[in-house]
Amino acid sequence: MFPNSLAARLAQAREKFAICSPTKAFGQVIGVSGLSIEVTGLSGWLSIGDHLSLQSRDGNQVAGEVIGFRAGHASVMAYASLGGLGPGSPACMEPRWNDWAFASKPGHLAVSDQWLGRVIAPNAQPLDNKGPLPTGANSRPIHAAPPDATLRARLGPRVDLGVRVLNIFTPTRHGQRLGLFAGSGVGKSTLLAMLARYTECDVAVVALVGERGREVREFIEDELGDDGLKRAVVVVATSDTPPLMRREAAYTAMTVAEHFRDEGKKVLLLMDSVTRFCSALREIALSIGEPPANRGYPPSVFAELPRLLERAGPGLDQPGLPAGQITALFTVLVDGDDHNEPVADAIRGILDGHIKLDRRIGEAGRYPAVDILGSLSRTAGSCLNETEAQVARRSRAIMSLWKDMGEMVRLGVYRTGSDAAVEEAIQLVPKIEEILTQSKLDRTDFTDSFAQMAKILEPNHASQTTH
Repeated sequence: MFPNSLAARLAQAREKFAICSPTKAFGQVIGVSGLSIEVTGLSGWLSIGDHLSLQSRDGNQVAGEVIGFRAGHASVMAYASLGGLGPGSPACMEPRWNDWAFASKPGHLAVSDQWLGRVIAPNAQPLDNKGPLPTGANSRPIHAAPPDATLRARLGPRVDLGVRVLNIFTPTRHGQRLGLFAGSGVGKSTLLAMLARYTECDVAVVALVGERGREVREFIEDELGDDGLKRAVVVVATSDTPPLMRREAAYTAMTVAEHFRDEGKKVLLLMDSVTRFCSALREIALSIGEPPANRGYPPSVFAELPRLLERAGPGLDQPGLPAGQITALFTVLVDGDDHNEPVADAIRGILDGHIKLDRRIGEAGRYPAVDILGSLSRTAGSCLNETEAQVARRSRAIMSLWKDMGEMVRLGVYRTGSDAAVEEAIQLVPKIEEILTQSKLDRTDFTDSFAQMAKILEPNHASQTTH
């Protein structure tokens, strides 16, 4: 490039403009309704997802995001309390020039490998009193698109979850996405902690979306523990935070997981819960006037779900480079133990399998309270060899028969000796239940899980228990 050429002079001009102080554009608040703030004076510069700084009457700065437009005004939702905001409050944006337009910079995150062992807020602020978070070399968008479906790598080999009931009945491959469906108080948080500790992975990313504030420290210190936290990044947005923060907790956790996946690592993403993420989306949509469609959920909620969930899974398949994987488990808090409610039904159709926790199993004393007949992994056929598949099939068949006949046996309706299969189930079901019971401090690998189950299914073992 010649020194006096037009291209050279343009490059010099860009360098000079780069050191100038950033331009700021100002508008003002003209109304507040519910969770929505109406801003005027900036509509010509704004677009959906842009960020603003709102100044309250007591001088505090409140971050906000543009979520819609109405009658020429921008509808903004805040990331913090609306206290102190009112008509006339200044609204400021810090735009940037790009090659196409004059617009504000959307949300980005500079993730660093040194975030391991840290507890952070959705806006990447530390919550663990361990000092500021290091900044990574590359900044990546929080609301990114899923990888191109035609360029993604295939699922990896099977992953050892460390939990017997899951290893046997819902075997999983690296890069698979599963849903954990449960009502409140059935033990899903404890099961999540077991997976965070024991799953075969390089990095675990845990998102606590809309969690009770009292339970955050209990989960981190008691359930996750020091060993689990060392290889984890925990993103927290408690139930009292604004809906934007709860929504961003899910996207921030996904962005952190993508950072480690793109380094070729095996990542475990645990999100508790997608239901509260959908509740935050519902609050946002209703605040801008979107009509509810299905049990109070606007249509945009079900359009947003796959944009988040599809980002998990294998990374891009690049020749000569290892493809990273995000093995994701999303908890779904089913309303009134109704596993067919709209959110649960939509999520089940997107994911690669589902794990169902049953309250009655937990009440009977077996934890994890996984309903093996109601749970499914869509990759089970490619995870198990023939011997393991036979063990899983036979165990499931015995439990299925007991589900049909158990009540008759307990009531004395069944006549002893009239059916050999039922007699076998009477002898083996207590042994199977004993194997499926596992404390949160107990880890069992894939091989031992099947070895223990196969041992009690052996004919000589069954006959010994009969005598």
